[in-house]
Amino acid sequence: MKEKQMAKVLSQREIAPGIFDMWIETSLAGQAAAGQFICVYPRDKSTLLPRPISICEVRDDRGALRIVYRVAGKGTAEFSSYREGESIAVLGTLGNGFPVQSAREKENTRVFLMGGGIGIPPMLQLAKELAGLGMKKENLQIVVGYRDAQNFLREDLERYGSVFVATEDGSVGTRGNVMDAVTKNGLLADVIFACGPMPMLRAIKQYAAQAQIPAYISLEEHMACGVGACLGCVVKTGEIDHHSHVHNARICTDGPVFEAQTVEI
Repeated sequence: MKEKQMAKVLSQREIAPGIFDMWIETSLAGQAAAGQFICVYPRDKSTLLPRPISICEVRDDRGALRIVYRVAGKGTAEFSSYREGESIAVLGTLGNGFPVQSAREKENTRVFLMGGGIGIPPMLQLAKELAGLGMKKENLQIVVGYRDAQNFLREDLERYGSVFVATEDGSVGTRGNVMDAVTKNGLLADVIFACGPMPMLRAIKQYAAQAQIPAYISLEEHMACGVGACLGCVVKTGEIDHHSHVHNARICTDGPVFEAQTVEI
């Protein structure tokens, strides 16, 4: 159920240049799942629209959500100034999540969790949920791509799975992208979960089709309303959308997670 509420900032820190890590206290934590997101409202009304930010981690026992985001404009720059104890307006939880049970369809399923850039944060809660289902650490292969040696969240991810890093400049791990890391390390999987920039997701879709394995991808897109009313974030699909009656799906409500072969990217 979607709800707009005032949450409280529990902590915030900069974990890489322009990348901020914030914990907020909110009852939304009790219903949040890996792959979902919240919309955060700036106080500056001139910015007009809320900013969609992926859920990075959930502590429902403490009523807390973690978001990790990049400062990209006026709204996120404002968020980065928030301090402990301040109020923050949020709407959530939004979108569908990753189908974690698909990784339990057979024994010893090998999984790729693939994140690129600011698509890495959702992989943490996903890794946490899969580990909670009893997945062996060696079967939970987390392949993440960064621009450089600023490997934010790497230590958090290493608690749950085997982490393989790719960097654009070759400063850490494999030089190149996540698919280069898969090739160099000789990795294999039975199912893929991914979030990141569109070129990365296109490559993963192609790889999954060739390997004949399912891939579930979370699409990053600019959003206006975040609740499916404006049709501002759509992707072409083989199915007819019951809302618009065309071959489109709304990323904010039908997604952001889709089975890769069902969408045109």
